[in-house]
Amino acid sequence: MSLLDQKSWENFLANHPDAHLLQTSLWGELKGSFGWDVVRVGVNDVGAQVLLHRLPFGFKVAYIPKGPLGSTWLELWSEIDALCKEQRAIFLKVEPDTHMASEETSRILSNQGFELSSHAIQPMRTLVVDINGKEEEILGRMKQKTRYNIRLAVKRGVIVQSSSNPDEFYELMQLTGERDEFGIHSLEYYRRCYELFNPRGECELLLARYEGQILAGLMVFSRAKRAWYLYGASGNQNRDLMPTYLLQWEAMRWARRRGCTSYDLWGIPDEDEETLETQFASRNDGLWGVYRFKRGFGGVICRSAGSWDRVYQPVLYRFYRWWLGRAEN
Repeated sequence: MSLLDQKSWENFLANHPDAHLLQTSLWGELKGSFGWDVVRVGVNDVGAQVLLHRLPFGFKVAYIPKGPLGSTWLELWSEIDALCKEQRAIFLKVEPDTHMASEETSRILSNQGFELSSHAIQPMRTLVVDINGKEEEILGRMKQKTRYNIRLAVKRGVIVQSSSNPDEFYELMQLTGERDEFGIHSLEYYRRCYELFNPRGECELLLARYEGQILAGLMVFSRAKRAWYLYGASGNQNRDLMPTYLLQWEAMRWARRRGCTSYDLWGIPDEDEETLETQFASRNDGLWGVYRFKRGFGGVICRSAGSWDRVYQPVLYRFYRWWLGRAEN
């Protein structure tokens, strides 16, 4: 089996500058700090970082987020199959990168015995902002109201600054999770994120303040030419000062200084563009409120090839899906 240690995986990634953040060794180290086993498999110029989640009785679920890497995956599957069987994986979930051609990727996975899953871990659809060109050009591609809100925040005295204190950010995350009814990670998770990525210049924690009060915050990540907005939060006070708009703009400016040319706003509802545009003003469920905010930054809607499962233990897989459905309901 062609297993790679962390240093070898870093060398492998050097030949894949477009690799997604979730395939980096630091991301593997992050997930390894919170109960996942991390194994990296490489065959010639093709490879994948595989995350293994432990289940009762020694079984596991295998997961490849935003991968594999490389153009020809066929020779990789036998290696990953061997790994999954050795690790007693019930199934392998693969969620390819949006950076890849969805139709071709779907065909490849289907031909290799994968089945399309209705349960996705990462968002299926996202908005990617082109941050090439001059700042005036980037602002010009945004909706007029978004440009107005960015400038309003500046005019009213909102200041965005880098922070080295994830504890402050976590307090905002707790408020946001309670207000908008979604789950958040632990304080230790955000601390570990910052500790791993920030020293290498691949993560920044930005906080928006007004008269000393923290109004909002976000964590932005970068690798090569790509940047990702993964975690964001806002307080309940002075929301009329539009701090979240200025935060996103400053995160884009940070990404540009890092040499990035694209800025991924992450998850939006998994609907086609026509549906998104006809319903965003009236829908508030799920990610619709998030889309209403994000659409103003002028990004292009991108959809991944979906979430695909390769089953090794059919009976246990059906039980797992049944249990998952109950937990979601």
